[in-house]
Amino acid sequence: MKDVLKDANFPRTSDLRVYHLGLRPGEVANRIVTVGSPSRARTVAQLLDNVPKPFKLESERGFLTITGRYKGTPVSIMSIGMGSPNMDFFVRETRECLSGDMLIIRLGSCGCLIDAPVGTVVVPKACVAVTRNVDFDFVNPDTCVDPPYRISKPVYGDPEFHIQVKKSLEAAKPMHSECAILGDTVNASADSFYSSQGRLTSFPDHNDIVIEQLLTIPDMTTLEMETHHLYHLAACWGRRKETQRTFDSPLTTSPVSPKLLQSSPVVQTGATSMDSTSPLAGLDTVIRVSAAHMVFANRSSRDFISPEQVSELEKWTGKGVLDALVETNISSDRHHPEKDSVWEIR
Repeated sequence: MKDVLKDANFPRTSDLRVYHLGLRPGEVANRIVTVGSPSRARTVAQLLDNVPKPFKLESERGFLTITGRYKGTPVSIMSIGMGSPNMDFFVRETRECLSGDMLIIRLGSCGCLIDAPVGTVVVPKACVAVTRNVDFDFVNPDTCVDPPYRISKPVYGDPEFHIQVKKSLEAAKPMHSECAILGDTVNASADSFYSSQGRLTSFPDHNDIVIEQLLTIPDMTTLEMETHHLYHLAACWGRRKETQRTFDSPLTTSPVSPKLLQSSPVVQTGATSMDSTSPLAGLDTVIRVSAAHMVFANRSSRDFISPEQVSELEKWTGKGVLDALVETNISSDRHHPEKDSVWEIR
């Protein structure tokens, strides 16, 4: 490995494939739905147009990308797994595969901290992060002054995009559905499923008041593991200064070996015509984000959603978030080029 890697700062192959997602420019669109599970990605992808035939790629790291068009507009659906590290891979590596702006919606499951039934859909305006304090002595807690868990300040998603997501979900909800759609809420993203979410196991986690602490935050409603990092990275990108130095993205010659799940056109523009060390995104580009959380579990009642409810919920919320993406404008000069991309209609 030492002999073939050129630079470990941002590993990328000679044909511009990023290391973990396995993608290169022209294989991911500016509008993206990100989900946790491949099955949910495939459910949402059933709504894509038949032409062009959707492009599918599964990286050896387990990331699944499906890119095509929805109502004629290029979109990507990406399954990234769980947790903020995977969200970090997704946002950073996708950003390096795109010119122009990015619109991202996370469609995920969550636990609910208020008296709302499973099947409720929540559109959070803001998120906090809950992190386990690894300097806390979990074996001898009486020796510690610091708390075992830390809760961050809230970070906000894009306010206009937030409104559009809720509006599109309300329009997509079936007439017979009794599911509520809640907006203007706050979500908590934990760094683990168990300890930082207040679940009790055999470990001495000292997490019995985590949920109580979260509920002191105004509008706190849901708990999951990814959305805060999405909102945080988007907010950080938007605060860049014009004087910031743009670093080149170094190459590696180590193969990524993505698994193409069907025959797809070869992308020439992204792979050969651009300078292989030039960043795609300019300093004036923006990343706009929002989320739609499906309540799978109520933490107070301990109710859990049924498989039948999940199947119905994923179908219409998938339509709602895709509608929100295409109904949110990106100016024509802020799109990645369609020529020779996988979403080009030939």
